[in-house]
Amino acid sequence: MKVKDWVVIITGGGTGVGAASALMLAEQGARITINYSRSAQAAEETAKACEAFGAETLVCQGDVSKDEDCRRITAETVAKWGRIDGLMNNAGTTKMVPDNNLDSLSADDFLNIYSVNVVGAYQMTRAVAPHMKAQGRGSIVNTSSIAGVMGIGSSIAYAASKGAMNTMTLSLARLLAPEIRVNAIAPGFITGRWFRDRLGQEAYDKMVTGVEQSVPLNHASTPEDVAEAALYLLTSSANITGEILLTDGGAHLGGAPLMAR
Repeated sequence: MKVKDWVVIITGGGTGVGAASALMLAEQGARITINYSRSAQAAEETAKACEAFGAETLVCQGDVSKDEDCRRITAETVAKWGRIDGLMNNAGTTKMVPDNNLDSLSADDFLNIYSVNVVGAYQMTRAVAPHMKAQGRGSIVNTSSIAGVMGIGSSIAYAASKGAMNTMTLSLARLLAPEIRVNAIAPGFITGRWFRDRLGQEAYDKMVTGVEQSVPLNHASTPEDVAEAALYLLTSSANITGEILLTDGGAHLGGAPLMAR
C-alpha cells in the first residue's frame, strides 16, 4: 500500500523502534507526528532526520497515561493535516526486577506500568478512532512484547501489561472493524538504549551475545527489524486485523528466557 501523504502518529517516536518507524515512513512520503514524553532532544533529532527525506513532521510532547495529552496530540495532528491514517502505540515503560523477588514490585509499580503500556494505548486509540471512522479507513499497531505471550521479560508487571495489551488488541480489532484495523507486534530483545540505559553497557553487551547465541536465527533484533514488521501491519496488510505478530528472531520457540539479571 502506498503511504505517501499518510498521516501517522507514533507515540514514543523519538527513540528506538518508534524512531526507526518514523524514518521508514518518512522515506515513503508519510507525514508524521512524533510524540515523546521526556526525550525532547531525541524527538527533535528524529524529526530532522525525517525532514531530510522531505517529510513533514510534528513534534508533540505528551504523557499518554494522561487522557488530556492523548486528546491534545490527536487534535494538534488533525489541526495540522486534517486527518489521521495510522497510529503506532509505541510508548512504553517498565521496571527491571528479578521475577523471583516478589517484594520488588509494589501496587504502584503495576499501576505506573499499566498506565503507560495499556491505558495509554487505549486512550490514544479512543482519541483517534472517531477521525479514522469518519474518513472510512485507519490502521493501528500496538508495540507489545513476547513478555505478554511467554510471561518472561523485565518484570512480572511488564509481562502482565503486555498480556493485557494483547487481549486489548483483539477487543479493539473486533470493535473498530471494518473501518479500522488493529494489530500488534511482539518483539523480544531489541538492541539500543531501552536495555542499555537500564542494564549498563557491560550487562547489555552480555545480553546481546546471549541472545545471538540462543535464538534460532542467531540475531539480536534491531529497531529497524521490528519497525519493518510494524509497518507491514500498519500499511500493507489490508486483510489482517486482530493479529499479534511475534518478531523475536524465534526466541519464543525455546532457548534461554529473556529476563532481568
